[in-house]
Amino acid sequence: MVELYAIRNETPVIGHANEAGVLRLTMQNAPANALSVHMMEVLLEQLQSARLDKAVRVVLIDSGLKLFSAGHDLKELTAHRKDPDRGRGFFDTTMRLCASLMQEIVTHPKPVIAAVGGLATAAGCQLVASCDLAIASDKATFCTPGVNIGLFCSTPMVALSRNLSRKHAMEMLLTGETIDASTAREFGLINRVVPEEYLGQIAMKYAQTIASKSSLTVKIGKEAFYRQAEMPLSQAYEYAAGVMVENMLAKDAEEGIGAFIEKRVPQWKDE
Repeated sequence: MVELYAIRNETPVIGHANEAGVLRLTMQNAPANALSVHMMEVLLEQLQSARLDKAVRVVLIDSGLKLFSAGHDLKELTAHRKDPDRGRGFFDTTMRLCASLMQEIVTHPKPVIAAVGGLATAAGCQLVASCDLAIASDKATFCTPGVNIGLFCSTPMVALSRNLSRKHAMEMLLTGETIDASTAREFGLINRVVPEEYLGQIAMKYAQTIASKSSLTVKIGKEAFYRQAEMPLSQAYEYAAGVMVENMLAKDAEEGIGAFIEKRVPQWKDE
């Protein structure tokens, strides 16, 4: 793997790429990978760049630190209480930037996978919930502890409520308690729990497996998944049927079906 980006010389995110079409974004904003404004700006920039890079087929977000992410930088936020508006402007900028980042992940044309090796708390937990897939080590833990400090995790709530059952999401939000990786999997927050020493290897295997598919097909499917999830049942089926028809007319669908019938490996053209 090679380093791709060097933003402001002290970038909190390092981008790596491999020949299988996987862009790995490693967060390393010491000491706790806090989602500072700069951190979120860099993540957003790299995700937006990946949209336009045909060589990138899957994005993998992981951490170069023991923690995955401690969420928003509370010291940064607190410092702005001295502003004339008591921080309102900066708080608004921070929360809206965070919302843009999470929506960029969900609407991104390439699948985004989180590899979680440590604590993911508050907006860090929101980041995990926003990714399409999440693989966690058996040492990973998760929480939305805002209620403990008088700040309900309202924005993490958006991602949690769309991935967990309501009861499980409310349990995390109301108690603020930390859950282990097995419980997070039971709740639906993550896909799989793996031994700590194999996290990187297994997460990359997931990414490479998806990267080997037709990127057009994956793009169509990801967009359709999130759109239909917000629709009533009859509308969802009507929409999905239209998507299937358009997908069937794509060259990759013709190639893939033909390869299956002829018992050969398909040659994707991503069109």
